[in-house]
Amino acid sequence: MIWFLLLILATGAERLYELVISKRNAALAFSRGGIEYGQGHFPWMVALHTGFLVACLAEVFLLDRPFITGLGWTMLVIALLCQAGRYWVIRALGEQWNTRVIIVPGAGRVERRGPYRFTWLPHPNYLIVVIEGIALPLVHSAWITALAFTILNAVLLLGFRIPTEDRALKQLTP
Repeated sequence: MIWFLLLILATGAERLYELVISKRNAALAFSRGGIEYGQGHFPWMVALHTGFLVACLAEVFLLDRPFITGLGWTMLVIALLCQAGRYWVIRALGEQWNTRVIIVPGAGRVERRGPYRFTWLPHPNYLIVVIEGIALPLVHSAWITALAFTILNAVLLLGFRIPTEDRALKQLTP
């Protein structure tokens, strides 16, 4: 179980590193006249994603979840592939990547780079988050966390974040 603790702590550290990148990119966007959308739902997203990592640990340690070899190793590989996918997205978006929805007037959309070249997949980062939200807790069979996060994340993504981002992206020039 200790290695699972280390995995979740490493994931948390990685998220903090992403926040550093996001803060730098946000400052740059605001210096270029960026406008932020969806500030109301952002604290809920932060709470959900922070709670997700805490819940992964709580369920495994408090409910003594077992490591099921076939499931655990498969989910670990998927979770690690999700990390690679996250950085594929971050690299493709470059200075436009952010944890917030900030649009710089006159900036163009990122298209045909990285996962954004697949036009049938308009929000690849969110697909990665969904997959990771299932895989990471199931590394150590924390199925309650996987299910709860998936439902709550779907509410936030489909009810707030994706519609907000879609409206904001319409402000960009094609």
